[in-house]
Amino acid sequence: MERKGKAVVGGISIILVIGAVVGCVVVVSTRNKGKDKLSSSSKAVIAMCEPTDYKEACVDSLAGAAKNQSASPKDLIRSAVEYTVQQVKAAIEKSGIIIKEAKDVNSTGKMAFDDCNELLESAIESLQYSLLTLVDADMPKINEKEADLKNWFSAAMSFQESCIDGIPYEDLKKQMSEAMQNAEQLTSNALAIVSSLSNILGNFNIPLKPNNNPSTARRLLDVEMETDEHGTFPTWFSAADRKLIAKQNKKNNNAGNGQAVKPNAVVAKDGSGQYKTIGAALAAYPKGFQGRYVIYVKAGIYNEYVTVAKNQNNVFMYGDGPRETMVTGRKSFADGITTQDTATFIVVGHGFIARGMGFQNTAGPEKHQAVALRVQSDMSAFFNCRMDGYQDTLYVQAYRQFYRNCVISGTVDFIFGDSTTVIQNSLIIVRKPLANQKNTVTANGRKDQRESTGLVIQNCRIVPEEALFPLRFQIMSYLGRPWKMYSRTVIMESEFGDFIQPAGWLEWQGNFALDTLYYAEYANRGPGAVTTGRVKWKGFHVITDRNVALQFTPGNFLAGGLWLKGTGAPYFLGLKN
Repeated sequence: MERKGKAVVGGISIILVIGAVVGCVVVVSTRNKGKDKLSSSSKAVIAMCEPTDYKEACVDSLAGAAKNQSASPKDLIRSAVEYTVQQVKAAIEKSGIIIKEAKDVNSTGKMAFDDCNELLESAIESLQYSLLTLVDADMPKINEKEADLKNWFSAAMSFQESCIDGIPYEDLKKQMSEAMQNAEQLTSNALAIVSSLSNILGNFNIPLKPNNNPSTARRLLDVEMETDEHGTFPTWFSAADRKLIAKQNKKNNNAGNGQAVKPNAVVAKDGSGQYKTIGAALAAYPKGFQGRYVIYVKAGIYNEYVTVAKNQNNVFMYGDGPRETMVTGRKSFADGITTQDTATFIVVGHGFIARGMGFQNTAGPEKHQAVALRVQSDMSAFFNCRMDGYQDTLYVQAYRQFYRNCVISGTVDFIFGDSTTVIQNSLIIVRKPLANQKNTVTANGRKDQRESTGLVIQNCRIVPEEALFPLRFQIMSYLGRPWKMYSRTVIMESEFGDFIQPAGWLEWQGNFALDTLYYAEYANRGPGAVTTGRVKWKGFHVITDRNVALQFTPGNFLAGGLWLKGTGAPYFLGLKN
């Protein structure tokens, strides 16, 4: 797709050609400001569209609102988002036509288009979240909502891209990509507008009020702790959170003393609970439930495919340990199933928390893509959990996610997706792949340079499994490769051994994304962390400035100070050292 920017003539004049709003060509020159006779609505459109990459699409999206001479910046932004929603809905309708007219499409192809519709519906929901924010927001204080808006627009882009990626036929993929072009461009534009709000509102003489959000207003080097009758917690933990977690800790530390936390549902294979399957417990989730819904899954191997649905928010699911409570499956791409549908455990409902559970896909390396856990839950967190597989083990698909004290194993691209994710204090195990494969720990899917997404691995250990260790110099292992144009992965304060190739990172295909990606390492340790032999790509960085590294800590990257407090587990928001 062509990216249209502003044209600079002779270093003096900025020319913007905009015809869709006022029915004519408008030229704005910095030499003739005094003679500028544009209507206020046209000026507003120019200001709003100036930072976008797809200006013609931007103008079209603002045409309706711009007819109103008194339209406010909020009105214009809302109009752009509403128009984007219409275009996504049009893409859904087009997808139905494409698959209906397609010939010789197997079940995998049909499944891919079903996935497409589901993903585009998720994109619409993300855009609608932004609309709700814009309705309620006071424009001078809109910067306090900037992180949320970027998160939702980024997720909408991720869902749109996932739709196209999942189609296994190149001709149908091309048709669907063309059908979604307007929606993708408009979502990118919305993200560009939100990313430039201070400049845009300045053009309207609307000053932004200071951001009092503690997660972005100051650096969070660590969590202040205090001790009370329930134990030691971050200072901002509520009394209810402290009591709940204290009970959970009591149960974990004193298993023979009975269950301290009273769950809403108990799952047990032996029939000692209310339900024998996790799916049955989730099916009992009350409609319109408010608060935290707690599900205790007793020790056992649960051979089932589980989905925490989009209307099942704020589920807290805990087990008896990641090796004791295990959810297992073996679906794979080689068996004719789309990658996202191979997942053993899928989380869609927002605010999901898991503790002491295992998720695995046992399809094996010969079955290629086989997901153990797929997550598109905003503000989700996993503590003391285990994700085991080979290729594509953990699909961090979208939104903000946090992993702490977990074990994640795999071979090819086994931590992948386009979310805003931090993995902290965890063990990452690289397994033995097929004979002709290379190991890549990560494959980030960030497509647009303004997306707030990316993958951060902090204070973790990256190690080879026992079967790989004697072959670690014959089988090449890398920290990651760029799945999309603006792939972003940061590994910091972590330890990895000599099995990581000196180059550190692997190309996806030729020179693709090597200049536009952002790969970085900071304060890592171990023989595999030596950076003197690293790739010489323009997009690769060895971070030496502590302030740069702080941008990728949970307190800043996830705006974690506002929501991690509700997860009830230890973590730190800044740098470890």
